[in-house]
Amino acid sequence: MRIDVLTLFPEMFTGVFNASILGKAQDKGIVSLSTVNFRDFSGNKHNTVDDTPYGGGGGMVLKAEPIFGAVEHLLAIKAEQEIEGDTGESEGQKKPRIILMCPQGTPFNQGIAKELSGESHLIFICGHYEGYDERIRDHLITDELSVGDYVLTGGELPAMVVIDAVARLLPGVLGNDQSAITDSFSDGLLEYPHYTRPAEFRGWKVPDALLSGHHAEIVKWRRRESLKRTWERRPDLLEQAELTPEERKWLMTQRNALKD
Repeated sequence: MRIDVLTLFPEMFTGVFNASILGKAQDKGIVSLSTVNFRDFSGNKHNTVDDTPYGGGGGMVLKAEPIFGAVEHLLAIKAEQEIEGDTGESEGQKKPRIILMCPQGTPFNQGIAKELSGESHLIFICGHYEGYDERIRDHLITDELSVGDYVLTGGELPAMVVIDAVARLLPGVLGNDQSAITDSFSDGLLEYPHYTRPAEFRGWKVPDALLSGHHAEIVKWRRRESLKRTWERRPDLLEQAELTPEERKWLMTQRNALKD
């Protein structure tokens, strides 16, 4: 996968892209990460990328020209690589997803992360100031994402969150591919509790099921703990979760027990 980020502050990504899982993913050649300072495409001698909003009001608005220019520059580079045969992509994979990070966007979740992990090229646009010229939304982007109902200084931190969530789903990125499968939200539920050695610490013991060596019992315990934790902390997730009649009955028993 290739991931490009349009930002006014490329230095913010240096540590994130070169450390931990993302750094290893690049070393393995699984993902290519790069930043583009869209100020370089301002097209004016003062390198300004924002201006006052038409109609008045506070704040500054990001201009369309530098954003379009930066994206078109990336697309031109990719087109040249495809002509030279460097990408190895099929005809249906050539259009990248162009993602605008914005509090007005679709709330980001694990399902969207899975969807994006199937793409070959992602371009993220990180804004600042009051907002974007609406023509960027109308004529350039394919997606608009938000990481929560709050406002940050810019789109850089949200882009880092999305990139990390997507990249870790690519085959070979994690040391154990099963890790991504059992993560919280991967099956619509919160993940079950984890334990490691020692079996007893300060009088607190690891649950017997995990020490039993009985695979079926371990799977059953983990599933029920996942259901229980989801019900206690994020009951809203259960509305969409695929549960068996037995699991629904067990959950009802747990609820009734707590009421008593």
